[in-house]
Amino acid sequence: MGEEKKGFWSRLVAGLGKTRDNIVSGIDSIFSGFSSIDEDFYEEIEEILIMGDTGVNATEAIIENLKQKVREQHIKDPAECKELLIHSIKEQMDVGETAYRFEQEKSVVLVIGVNGVGKTTSVGKLAGKLKDQGRRVVLAAADTFRAAAGSQLQEWANRAGVDMIGGQDGADPAAVVYDAVAAAKARNADVLLCDTAGRLHNKKNLMEELKKINRILAKEYPDAYRETLVVLDATTGQNALSQAREFSEVADITGIILTKMDGTAKGGIAVAIHSELGIPVKYIGVGEHVEDLQKFDANEFVDALFNVKI
Repeated sequence: MGEEKKGFWSRLVAGLGKTRDNIVSGIDSIFSGFSSIDEDFYEEIEEILIMGDTGVNATEAIIENLKQKVREQHIKDPAECKELLIHSIKEQMDVGETAYRFEQEKSVVLVIGVNGVGKTTSVGKLAGKLKDQGRRVVLAAADTFRAAAGSQLQEWANRAGVDMIGGQDGADPAAVVYDAVAAAKARNADVLLCDTAGRLHNKKNLMEELKKINRILAKEYPDAYRETLVVLDATTGQNALSQAREFSEVADITGIILTKMDGTAKGGIAVAIHSELGIPVKYIGVGEHVEDLQKFDANEFVDALFNVKI
């Protein structure tokens, strides 16, 4: 483990503290409190996982998987179930190899999300990360509906040392993207990162806006690889899951950025999103700094949640 990775591991373990108190300590007490493995034992585990926002479907699948492993391995002692449970959770979160193709080739990354979830901050952090990897980045401030979004993004652009293309408040987001594509071409940028509005209460507008943006990208920047990330606030638990579901109805979502994991006891939502929607969580935020936004690794996440290295 490199220094940065090690630093993030400890921040992740710390950041998942509230979720651990919520889920793991309860499960541990079941492991030690039950003398035999019976229906009650499974029901108690199920209840704790659901309370931790792991999602009903995901939880049922995890429990089924656990039961099967217990049967196959003829396990009688509840205490021996911990490792099996950890593996069952990991299997539930497996959506195959998570691709980060946009880092390697010329690409456009649309980032959408409702206000208040940490979207603009995530775009800024992502710009900083890509710049650190030696990529040439252009930022597009295409969230023209929230007055402060542009100036907030400009601050991040300055901090990361990347160019930003913006429009006046209330400008047409598609026009901003059009200008940003021209700038990305002129500057031979590797990644065009677009901060886009997400207004779920008016899905029709959002749909039209994204369609328009996508038309411009298809016409003006056809050879760029496309990535669409949705930013969700982990502290909202099940609400984050339903937002992800709604966004996937209006856009072709390729990944999730889950913010504020350090502030929530509902970290199980990462498991729910993975397994219920089949959309990978690609980044996870556990703090304010650029290095607190890291690529999400399901194995690492579950290990950090249980504070074990398996």
